[in-house]
Amino acid sequence: MQSDIELNDYNDFADIRVLSVPDDLAGTRLDAALAKILPDFSRSRLTTWIKDGRVTVDGETAQPKTKLWGGETLSVDVQPDPNEVAYEAEDIELTVLYEDATILIINKPAGLVVHPGSGNWSGTLLNALLFHYPELRQIPRAGIVHRLDKDTSGLMVVARTLQAQVHLVNQLQERSVKRHYLAVAHGLINADGTVDAPIARHPKDRIKMAVVRTGKPSITHYHVLERFTAYTLIECRLETGRTHQIRVHMAHINHPLAADPVYGIAPKMDTSNEVRMALEDLNRQALHARKLSLVHPESGKTMTWKAAIPFDLEQLIGTLRADMGMSQDDFDEDDEDDDHDCELIYVRE
Repeated sequence: MQSDIELNDYNDFADIRVLSVPDDLAGTRLDAALAKILPDFSRSRLTTWIKDGRVTVDGETAQPKTKLWGGETLSVDVQPDPNEVAYEAEDIELTVLYEDATILIINKPAGLVVHPGSGNWSGTLLNALLFHYPELRQIPRAGIVHRLDKDTSGLMVVARTLQAQVHLVNQLQERSVKRHYLAVAHGLINADGTVDAPIARHPKDRIKMAVVRTGKPSITHYHVLERFTAYTLIECRLETGRTHQIRVHMAHINHPLAADPVYGIAPKMDTSNEVRMALEDLNRQALHARKLSLVHPESGKTMTWKAAIPFDLEQLIGTLRADMGMSQDDFDEDDEDDDHDCELIYVRE
C-alpha cells in the first residue's frame, strides 16, 4: 500500500507550495496573482518559475498571462536564489548525542533554524553541520532529512552518507521512525486521544498552517502525563510529519501549546504571577522533541535516543507543579534519567 506521506513533509530536498487561489483574485493573471499570494518573492522570479514549468494550475503548466478565476489549486516549486543561499560553513556549537559513520543524532536548541531560507540565510543547523562535518557538503542539504520548527527543541537525525539519507527518508515515509514530543498544553485535557485532521496552509494567513478539509492527512496521538491548575503536560506521538502539526492539532481541539506565539492564547485572568512570568521567560512554544527511534541504515537495528528536558521548559513545568503545591520529587518516575543527555537502546529485529 502506498503511503500518504509525502517527501516534502520531511526534508528540504524541495519546497513545494500548494496554494488555493482566493476568490478576490478572480480575473487576475497568474504572475500577478502569485505576486500577491507569495509576496516574499519578486514578480520576475515568479515569472521565471512559471516559464520553467515550476508552477502548475490544477496540475497543468501555464503561462504568466494565464487568467485565474478563483478556487484553482496552484503548485509552486520554490527554487532558492543562488545569490542568497551560499550554504557557508559556520562555527556554531552543536550538541551531538550520537555519531557513527552513517548517522548523527543532534539535540537542537530552541532558536536554531534548521535550514537556510527566506530571512535566515545563515546561522542555521545546516551551516553548523558544514563546519563540524565538512564532508556533508557532498550530501544534499548536508544530510538533513526532517525539520523542527525554529523554537522547538530536541532530537533530529542527520545522514552522513547518501545511502543513509535515502534509507531514512524511506523510513519517514513508511512511518517506521517514531518521534515523541513533550509539550505543555493550555487547559485541562481529560483523557488521552488522537487528532486525525488534515493540515494545509491557512487559506487567509499564509504564515500559518490550519486544519483544512482538502489538506494532507495528519495524525497526532497525545497522552496525558500531568494536569496542573490550567495547563496539561502531555506526550505527543506523530504518525505524519506536517509543518507545525502538533501546534495546529492541539489548537484545533482548543488546547494550544503554552506560550505559542502563533497558535497560542493568553493565560487565563486568574493565572498566578509566577506562572505568567514562567511563560514569558519560556518565550516560545512549550514543545520538545524528546524521544527518537529509528532503524539504523547500516546495522538494521532499532535504536532509541531520549534527550533531557531543556532548562527553560523544565522551569515552566516546575513552576506549574509549585503552583499546585506539589514538589518536584512527587513526579520523578518519568524523569529518573534526565540527568543524562541521552539514553541509547538497541533492540534486535
